[in-house]
Amino acid sequence: MKVAPFAKPITALAITLSSTIGFVLLSRSHQQPSSLKSKTHAHSMANNRSFIVWLHGLGDSGPANEPIKSFFTSPEFKNTTWSFPSAPSNSVTCNNGAVMPSWFDIHEIPVTANSPRDESGVLKAVQTVHAMIDKEIAAGTDPNNVFVCGFSQGGALTLASVLLYPKTLGGGAVFSGFVPFSSSIVEKISPNAKRTPILWFHGMADTTVLFEAGQAGPPFLLDVGVSCEFKAYPGLDHSISNEELRYLESWIKTRMPGSS
Repeated sequence: MKVAPFAKPITALAITLSSTIGFVLLSRSHQQPSSLKSKTHAHSMANNRSFIVWLHGLGDSGPANEPIKSFFTSPEFKNTTWSFPSAPSNSVTCNNGAVMPSWFDIHEIPVTANSPRDESGVLKAVQTVHAMIDKEIAAGTDPNNVFVCGFSQGGALTLASVLLYPKTLGGGAVFSGFVPFSSSIVEKISPNAKRTPILWFHGMADTTVLFEAGQAGPPFLLDVGVSCEFKAYPGLDHSISNEELRYLESWIKTRMPGSS
């Protein structure tokens, strides 16, 4: 349930400084005090900054996924801060209890729509993601410019992190993921969180997180009152394709500052 290099569709195992424009101030009365100009510039930069968190799959690492950034070449991403955190090492049931990078426990593979869920582990991992988001928002990033994305187990954590965050975020993108908790968690989803859009990708030939597990996502979100765009890819296994990443770039771009 992890992502491999990007030379081809990712198989699974585990941003110009524009030219300077000179101008002459005809009257000092029209000048802004330097402190005011500085504050105005800082405010503008804060409004234009964005933050993308990428959550890897089971057994993978954050740094191994950093090539994903190379797909986001549009000018809108020049003020984007990326974060590729790594999961802690935990014992994983589906791997006979072996210790490996894992956000929470996975009881069985393939993951189906009805597989057992490690809800306590998910909630603990969510706190880690929320702490990252809180830190970025405290630094000046508008919550609407924060995006959480993830693959497989990281996709499930993406969904949980977005739904349980108290503020409306820019969006959450789930790749080959699943709903990691039961309907009992629904009461914890705030009205603000319900306004965060979800984009869900899933390969129809996925034999690790079955397509049925992905298909269960949109109905669950519909019942919760969350908007979800679901995209199915015939022939795609438990992996991420270049096509998916290009679509994600476009999807995030339309939700970033300055987009029409």
